[in-house]
Amino acid sequence: MTDWDRDRALERIEDLVETVETETMPVPVREIWVFGDVALGLDPVERLDVYVTKDLLLDGDETREDEFVDSHGIQGVGKTVRAAWATEHPEYLRATTSGYAAPEKCLAAHVLSGDEPVHLEVCNTGFEDNVTQRLQGALARESYEEILDPRGVCLWLDGRRSTSAFEKLRNGEFVFPTLPDALEMLGLDREQAQQAADAVEQFRDQQDGISVRGDVV
Repeated sequence: MTDWDRDRALERIEDLVETVETETMPVPVREIWVFGDVALGLDPVERLDVYVTKDLLLDGDETREDEFVDSHGIQGVGKTVRAAWATEHPEYLRATTSGYAAPEKCLAAHVLSGDEPVHLEVCNTGFEDNVTQRLQGALARESYEEILDPRGVCLWLDGRRSTSAFEKLRNGEFVFPTLPDALEMLGLDREQAQQAADAVEQFRDQQDGISVRGDVV
């Protein structure tokens, strides 16, 4: 799919936020962030990078799990995703390879479509905390491509949309350092920061269409 011009990318993220605001989601959503091209003010936007923080599912209905095992062959409905959501949107129900309902895949199926160039991160921990957690893990394993780009913008928090953040995005008012500089600020030395940034960019360039990552910290 071709790149999006900036206005189209911003419209798409507004549509996504509105979907979360107005429709039942498979899991409770607490935060929505954007990072990457759209946060940096680039035009066109090669990929739209979105980070969603999910809360614990406290309004599930585990008594209905067997119902969805029988109808869809998927376990965990009512435990990891809302049974009410699965009833309303069975077409978006997705599972892991082991047949267990996958919150990140269900959420992606609901809010994304087609082959649009979007990467969705879904985690139980907020963006800023997970930046640190992912960095530490990536450094320990020397898997730099797993690093989460720290240059993000929070657009939605606890049910409230940040109109000022959207306005700043539209006007290109956010100013971020380069990725190597941002990683240096997080404690990496210059050579390591550059190496890590190159790995992140290379991994990102290899992605096409919709990509999804679920993370538990």
